Amino acid sequence: MNKAYWVIAWQSITDPVAVERYVAPATDAILAHGGHVIAAGVPAKAYESGLSSRLVVVEFDSLDAAVSAYESADYQATLVHLVGAAERDVRIIEGLA
Repeated sequence: MNKAYWVIAWQSITDPVAVERYVAPATDAILAHGGHVIAAGVPAKAYESGLSSRLVVVEFDSLDAAVSAYESADYQATLVHLVGAAERDVRIIEGLA
């Protein structure tokens, strides 16, 4: 079974305090569903129309686990902190064998 990843590109943050309120409960929910944050931060370099905005990559044991974690009630409850505070592009992708 292939691993799967959340790839989260933060497009804008207008309320950093609200984003900070999201981080701890979101991390708890991610860990509770077997996820591991394997990369987070601003890119060292951005190429080909890439943006120098915050990125986060979260690894899960399977595609089903990644989707289930994102759609879980506990993770979805954390998203209230981001309403009006940030815009993100969140994608779930399956790893290669």
